[in-house]
Amino acid sequence: MSDRASAGQFLDAAIGLLRRLRDEETDSITAAGTLLADTVADGGRLFAFGAGHSSLAAQDLVYRAGGLALMNLLVVPGVVGVDVMPAPLGSALERVDGLASAVLDSSPLRAGDALLIISLSGRNALPVEMAMSARALGVKVIGVTSVAYASETKSRHSSGTYLKDHCDLVLDSGIAVGDATLTHDDIPAPFAPASTVVTTALLQAVMATTATTLADRGVEPPLLRSGNVDGGHEWNARVMEQYRDRIFYRH
Repeated sequence: MSDRASAGQFLDAAIGLLRRLRDEETDSITAAGTLLADTVADGGRLFAFGAGHSSLAAQDLVYRAGGLALMNLLVVPGVVGVDVMPAPLGSALERVDGLASAVLDSSPLRAGDALLIISLSGRNALPVEMAMSARALGVKVIGVTSVAYASETKSRHSSGTYLKDHCDLVLDSGIAVGDATLTHDDIPAPFAPASTVVTTALLQAVMATTATTLADRGVEPPLLRSGNVDGGHEWNARVMEQYRDRIFYRH
């Protein structure tokens, strides 16, 4: 396999996964966008959470040009991204029982809010407990995961359940167990993961649906503009002031 061929194969694999989303997940995407639009219209707040590399897709929704100003990042210290040192500690924290409940107890989440929980495998204690505890608070939960893990791996939560089992809606990324998309005769492990590309696109499709659903109802979506276009900062300042009681990343 040449360098050019492997690049093309990865892009083809990613395109195939995106096409699957379009062909198989449109109804779920529409339902998720509608749920978020309902939350916004009813005065609720929006939050996103992901651990490790799943946090990248969550972070992409927050304070984003062209994105919803009301989307806030639910932060769990030590598991958001790979900045924690040593990096494997983040993976270990995902398996700690009780951490999710402690985080929610000190978070601004309340009944009527909506929470996107992103976890590729959905098998670790943290996302499972996050979903269970959030729903117990009266929060609507949208799980973004690969459903295949539930049939091909063992849950790491004491209940034996997965993230998908504790959500109001589930969005299936369709990523194969192990994430990597390519193999090579001379490389002993599969490589080229696609979950970030696919999950980010999936969530931006949900955000687009939320915005258009609000607009169709006669409600102006609270969108941010790029600060690198003329008038962008002024626009964003107006939106943030209007919705200051529902935005938490400014403090």
